[in-house]
Amino acid sequence: MSQANLRPATVCRALLSALEASEGRRRKRKRDQTPDAIGLALKRELLEQAVQADPEAEAFEEWLLNYASARQLEGGVSAMARSLYEEWRLAHSMNEFRTWLDRGAPSDDAEKGPPEDRTRQSIKGHL
Repeated sequence: MSQANLRPATVCRALLSALEASEGRRRKRKRDQTPDAIGLALKRELLEQAVQADPEAEAFEEWLLNYASARQLEGGVSAMARSLYEEWRLAHSMNEFRTWLDRGAPSDDAEKGPPEDRTRQSIKGHL
């Protein structure tokens, strides 16, 4: 599939895998991790909802705005929605980023062992 036809849900699935590395880094920190956990939970929920809703590429920005405005934690969710939109755009413009996502977003900080309920699907053929 060409870059122009790359669906937001495809990128979001791959970003869920990348989120696993963030979880691994967070667990290794010696400080209070509550803010990190809240941010990662917001991002995970947003990614999962984007995968489930599977909006069209042309409507993704509007979908993100609507999603953020419908949540009580609008500030945090809005920030995550902007961040996700930028990552989605990056997947279209930077070949190295697409390749990293396609490889399952590998990281030394990711949890080792079999994933329990991760949404780790290759996006090969979609990027």
